[in-house]
Amino acid sequence: MTARKGRQDTESPTGIIAPPSGPRSERVHEAALIATQALLDEGGLPAATMDAISARSGVSKATLYKHWPSRTALAAKAFGRMMSEALPLPDTGTAIGDLTEQVVRVSRFYASERGDIFTQLLAACVDDPAGAVYFREYFLASRREAIAELWRRAVDRHEGDPALSVDDVIDILFGPLIFRRLTGHLALTEEHARRLAANALSGILPGAPAPASARTSGG
Repeated sequence: MTARKGRQDTESPTGIIAPPSGPRSERVHEAALIATQALLDEGGLPAATMDAISARSGVSKATLYKHWPSRTALAAKAFGRMMSEALPLPDTGTAIGDLTEQVVRVSRFYASERGDIFTQLLAACVDDPAGAVYFREYFLASRREAIAELWRRAVDRHEGDPALSVDDVIDILFGPLIFRRLTGHLALTEEHARRLAANALSGILPGAPAPASARTSGG
């Protein structure tokens, strides 16, 4: 009960634990994240146990639990950083080019073995509410902020409608990729990603051309 009370005292209103501060704590935090990233790439979420992370990082399990409430929470933060590093934002000079390229890159990422980690984390979050908080904060929120930056560029260039909700734009462009990755009913391919981007952007960006199929059919 005492340990639980101490943890509640360091929790933010969002449910994120404030880890111990100071240079040593920062080194421990970083070592754990690096070890977790390596383990996720080697064997997915099943490989990233607290025992394995402790052995790889040299950080005791007791200390790991001072920084994260569960291994799902730690893995979620590590995976969010992995995706950010793998997907730098494109800068093609146009909103159509930027958003299309980002859809293609995200599709490629989800089609890779790292896409398996994404689905494993989602499944783990069902039974780990604390881990789900970290998944939303360090994966979903960071990815949505990255796409929001592309949309801000589009608005600044007068290519995007500032009245449109950026959250709706993100869901329209990237929601189908997640659905396809989770259900596996169709493959994630570059052809599909480009077609999806063209169809979505023709309705989102006023200056975007209609998809080729619509132009040729007279629709």
